[in-house]
Amino acid sequence: MIVLVGYVSIEGQTRKIAEAIAARIEKDGHRAVLFNVMSMAEYALERPEAAILCAPIHAGRYPAPFVDFVRREKDWLSSVPNAFVSVSLFIRSDIDAEQDEARHFPDALKTETGWAPDHVHHAAGAFRFSEYDFFKRWMMKRMAEREGAPSDTGEDVEFTDWSEIDRFVSVFLSSADR
Repeated sequence: MIVLVGYVSIEGQTRKIAEAIAARIEKDGHRAVLFNVMSMAEYALERPEAAILCAPIHAGRYPAPFVDFVRREKDWLSSVPNAFVSVSLFIRSDIDAEQDEARHFPDALKTETGWAPDHVHHAAGAFRFSEYDFFKRWMMKRMAEREGAPSDTGEDVEFTDWSEIDRFVSVFLSSADR
């Protein structure tokens, strides 16, 4: 099976998640086509037989190029086994309202694009202090302190649960193989 793994990444964590998903797909004997949606290139000569899309939440929204891609490809996406990985720091919050908000971000994507993924996984992102400008590093440091997360701006902090990503891909592949 050929599986498109499409992603948009702002600071790099979503790309890292997409790469891990592609590696797991290949490990299971399938072919993964890793595709950065921001490239605006065609993603394959052959149409993939399944798709897993990954996008981060920034300022309460998915990046516009990702939303545009989903809107443009929603009919095709709905015609093959498909999944969506929503990447957000809110999903790992100790504040229930923030976790609840993170769980509903894909609903807003569905409303905006018309695409309802077959499977959704919520993955925690990372504090990529090394990628931030001065103002964003200061803001994210305050956010980390509020959450009780490591806030040393000299080190990036990753919250992604890699075993959960692996399990999600395994479940997706077994359901897509049917």
